[in-house]
Amino acid sequence: MGKRKPGSGSSGAGPPRAGKNVSAGLLLFRRAGGGLEVFLAHPGGPFWKHKDLGAWTIPKGLVEPGEEPLAAACREFAEETGIQPSPPYLPLGSVRQKAGKLIHAWAWEGDADPAAAASNLVPTQTGASWGQFPEIDRCQWFTPAQARQKLNPAQAELVDRLQKQLGSRVS
Repeated sequence: MGKRKPGSGSSGAGPPRAGKNVSAGLLLFRRAGGGLEVFLAHPGGPFWKHKDLGAWTIPKGLVEPGEEPLAAACREFAEETGIQPSPPYLPLGSVRQKAGKLIHAWAWEGDADPAAAASNLVPTQTGASWGQFPEIDRCQWFTPAQARQKLNPAQAELVDRLQKQLGSRVS
């Protein structure tokens, strides 16, 4: 897993942008047993099948032209998990992943059964042929420390920002 470069995230200042390199997502969290847990998604398809550390993500997707990033984040969360998010939403700012994708993120408090999560199907090329695979093959609750290991390195910053907003010192 690579290390984050200083300044790889942003506070979210500036106008929201849309396009193929701009996504928006939601980080679901709960306070369980006196500690914080976050709900992450594992990408589906053959490429991700055996990847774990650094492969998990917040449910997110592309912001369509003219679409508000928060609306895109809510739409994508519902499409990828089958769970309808509900306000209030805490702004977590933006992060830029190593490949250049900008992700606008918000957090929301709630609960969900990972076993009940159901993702949409997406066409994926496997060698010379195409198949349909779930965009997300599973979801799971993690402590902040576990989440930092599982998440794409740039997205790990979102967990830190959530903890800071909540005033949480839980690792």
